[in-house]
Amino acid sequence: MDERPTDGRRRDSTAPTRVRCAIYTRKSTEEGLEQAFNSLHAQREAAEAYIQSQKHVGWSLLAQHYDDGGFSGGSLERPGLQQLLIDIEAHRVDCVVVYKVDRLSRSLLDFARLMDRFDERSISFVSVTQQFNTTTSLGRLTLNILLSFAQFERELISERTRDKMAAARRKGKWVGGTPVLGYDVDTHGGRLVVNDKEACQVSQIFEFYRKHRSLTALLGEVTRRGWTTKVWKSKLGVRHRGRPFTKASLRLLLTNAVYAGKVDYRGVVYQGEHPAIVDAELWATIHAELHDRQRTQTESVRTPQNALLAGLLFCTRCDRPMVATYSDRRKHRYRYYGCQGARQKGWQSCPTKSVSATLIEDSVVCQLRDRLRLDHIRAELRILDSELPAFLQGDATALIQPLVEKIHYDGTTGGVAIHLREGALIEVPR
Repeated sequence: MDERPTDGRRRDSTAPTRVRCAIYTRKSTEEGLEQAFNSLHAQREAAEAYIQSQKHVGWSLLAQHYDDGGFSGGSLERPGLQQLLIDIEAHRVDCVVVYKVDRLSRSLLDFARLMDRFDERSISFVSVTQQFNTTTSLGRLTLNILLSFAQFERELISERTRDKMAAARRKGKWVGGTPVLGYDVDTHGGRLVVNDKEACQVSQIFEFYRKHRSLTALLGEVTRRGWTTKVWKSKLGVRHRGRPFTKASLRLLLTNAVYAGKVDYRGVVYQGEHPAIVDAELWATIHAELHDRQRTQTESVRTPQNALLAGLLFCTRCDRPMVATYSDRRKHRYRYYGCQGARQKGWQSCPTKSVSATLIEDSVVCQLRDRLRLDHIRAELRILDSELPAFLQGDATALIQPLVEKIHYDGTTGGVAIHLREGALIEVPR
């Protein structure tokens, strides 16, 4: 019995099945993409011609473009490829066409995963310049051999690029990347040139730190002046806004060898081709000081603090945690809790700043033990009389951890608010 379409016409049983073809193109770098006819256009033109030649077997071109300009073939995290995979999952694609196999991927492992995904959904794969049939074992072997050489080529290119960049850095050349505050990139020679306005800011940052020797004070000063990190525009015209400074970004600025007219490569400092903004001796002194301080802070983080209120104490003013730390002065160690907001944004950003660890810990423990002697407090906390001696005479940790949910400290008044787990509140005015 003949099958007829809904419009009454007889269906031609010999008509080819429609194959929806998606063209995927890729180029590893952004170089040349601004041209009217670039590599992506050439790849697509060749693939379109191939699909047109297969029109008699039902092949048709999808209008959707799947292009990745400036993306490496060593990773699958590419917007064009991800959109292609989404459309494959939605059954909008029957065949994927590329100019060469390595346009889809240069990683043998990633390519194998893509092929498995294509096979699961009965997706055909065609390379315009390399003829093979993935439905046969010999075709799959040929494909794997091609991918092995593509991956080998990618690794060789990476090695040559790294060697070239290393040689250039040893000669003091700037080899690209995000420009730093105080310098612009010369459009003619690809080298760094001084930006006078920004260089003045950099010099003042170094001088302020030389005078006060405090990143926190420096952060407050640059925040007050409204200074930000570098504002720059990429080759493609994308404008990158400056961001407010943090202690971390200020530390990177002060330890960047570029400002001393040098280039740092793998821990070795070479004389650079660009002019310096700050004196080399001043930079070396600040760099050594901040390096030693960073190492000391790292060691202090690794050293157990035995902080009784760790994770419980918060700043009333900004509701940020107060972090337990210490400082060593004259062979004595002083423990304290510092507001995390003030540590990150500068001491001027929060009036609480810090509090002596011994002072606030003793105050909290004393208040808890005094209140536990009251019958109505024990009733609220559901503490039996037989359990009371353990709380009053036992270790402070055993007292605080089961009872306290959160503690607020107000540095402007010295007031402490202890929030208990059962909802009770103990306020300790100064």
